[in-house]
Amino acid sequence: QVQLVESGGGLVQAGGSLRLSCAASGRTFSNYAMAWFRQGSGKEREFVAGISRSGDSTNYGDSVKGRFSISRDNAKNTVYLQMSSLNPEDTAVYYCAARRFLASSYGYWGQGTQVTVSS
Repeated sequence: QVQLVESGGGLVQAGGSLRLSCAASGRTFSNYAMAWFRQGSGKEREFVAGISRSGDSTNYGDSVKGRFSISRDNAKNTVYLQMSSLNPEDTAVYYCAARRFLASSYGYWGQGTQVTVSS
């Protein structure tokens, strides 16, 4: 199993930036594709960004393309989400998730970190 702990959330003004981190422990980090999801109040969980095990492939949800960037440091067992040009619609709890090699879904989740964007 892998344990995930997010950090870096907080309150930011519209137009600002924030970087989230997700530290992994327990298993070989490079065996896992990683992703960020978010869930706003009263909304369904939404895919934000994903990154391959090696970090050479990334993909993004339509609502964050061009504003958010996902990256990982396998030496530090950490995945990041750099968020810029934030707007109030980005307000949500952000979750880090891991998908083991050949698994069909993300089976490991962090506890989430709150991001609030004020207008």
